[in-house]
Amino acid sequence: MEKSRVNLHEDADPETQTVEYAHVDITNENLEAKTTEAESLHSFSPSQQRKIIHRIDRRLVVTVGLMYCVSLMDRTNMSSANIAGMAFELKLQGSQYNIANLVFFIPYIIFQPPSTVLIRKIGPRLHLTAITLFWGAVIIGMGFVQDFGQLAGLRVVLGLLEAGFFPSVVYLLSTWYTRYEVGKRYSLFYVLGCVASAFSCILAYGLMKLGGRDGLTGWRWIFIVEGVITCALAIGCYWLVVDFPESERQSWNFLNPDERQWVIDRIQKDRGDSQALPFNWRKFVSGGKDWKIWAYAMICFCTTTISYALAYTLPILLVGNMGFDVGTAQILVAPPFAFAGIIMLLGGYIGDRYHIRGPIIIFNTLLCLIGLPIMGWHPHAAVRYFGVFLVAAGANSNVPASLSFQANNVRGQWKRAFCSATLVGFGGIGGIAGSLVFRDQDRASGYKPGFYACIACSLLTVGLVIICDLDFYRQNKLADHGLKNLESQNVSLIFSPNIKTRRDGLTK
Repeated sequence: MEKSRVNLHEDADPETQTVEYAHVDITNENLEAKTTEAESLHSFSPSQQRKIIHRIDRRLVVTVGLMYCVSLMDRTNMSSANIAGMAFELKLQGSQYNIANLVFFIPYIIFQPPSTVLIRKIGPRLHLTAITLFWGAVIIGMGFVQDFGQLAGLRVVLGLLEAGFFPSVVYLLSTWYTRYEVGKRYSLFYVLGCVASAFSCILAYGLMKLGGRDGLTGWRWIFIVEGVITCALAIGCYWLVVDFPESERQSWNFLNPDERQWVIDRIQKDRGDSQALPFNWRKFVSGGKDWKIWAYAMICFCTTTISYALAYTLPILLVGNMGFDVGTAQILVAPPFAFAGIIMLLGGYIGDRYHIRGPIIIFNTLLCLIGLPIMGWHPHAAVRYFGVFLVAAGANSNVPASLSFQANNVRGQWKRAFCSATLVGFGGIGGIAGSLVFRDQDRASGYKPGFYACIACSLLTVGLVIICDLDFYRQNKLADHGLKNLESQNVSLIFSPNIKTRRDGLTK
């Protein structure tokens, strides 16, 4: 494994001077000591420092993880409603079910980049809880639609509201943790949402049994009850969501000023971008000049194409491709995603522990490349169901892994914000592709074209990661010889006294 690289910051003019970095090698044994100088300026003992980090974990990661749980649940409950009778009652024909899924992603993609700017302006607490409350109301409304047009229209509104959530949370998490802490947090955040949303299929199975009560069929109760849960969670989380560490806006019953300053200093020590510059549109979009930004985005596109294809059609595949009945299919959705949660957490821990990102993505993708042929071509349904475990684990685990991959190799607050928006935006495009992968007209062939598409996405992911890692290796070698400044930015940084900023090299 390649040794990490550190760059020392020379103070820069706020507007015109480019930051330059000297290059220093650090061994794995003393890498965790990078923040020692910053921590020594505070009176917190090591046990107190751990308690601060654990408080941030409980308050920030768990809160946004629960909100992401309802986000995924509300985004993907269409498949449960569909096999529970929605398609029959609304007389959905041809590709109308796929189109209703697809239209969600059009506003979801378009309105993601502004969200990382808006969350800075109005604060995470108001931004995140308001959009969650509103999309919960939309989900309730979906329980009363009467035709395809109304369903598709509400899906568009849902996409508009949910566009502001995921990129904002990814950005917010990256501002609270150092680069070799964030992998586990992304994994925990995503696993809370993924596993809980998987078990929402079991909830949906129970809600189906309410069919006939108050004159409403079972699939309508799925939307209504899950929408009410979303609204209730949004109201409760208004007091729990925390702001950015350097923000002057107060977070209810959270860290005191000294504790927040300790967080700011250690982030500054780790990557030198703890302070956000005033927003400038030119600087925001200039991050797009880096080709790696688009490589990260394509990796996310390929990953979400597979994960959304499963999310939207797994119950349908279990019924139409593997022969299970509707009730059994609803229940069988949960175990593969629970297994995916285990692989996610292991990947996040190993990535942070050994400072690797690309190999984790490749391993997860190999799980997909093994599982997809099993799902598509094995003659026995039980074995095909085993393939679902591998594909669900690989595709879903690659979402937090790809987030960590880009987070470790991008510096500068607004470049980080731009990268988060493009990454999640391309993830949304993957959602469009994923909603069309397994089409009803391919049922007779066992949905073979969909499996071919997922295999192609997996192969492209492996190729892109290898290209990025080779480039990181080349750049780190150049930095070894003083010929390259890694990820230098036009930045204006505010330092605590006597703190030197260090930055590692690019993480493979």
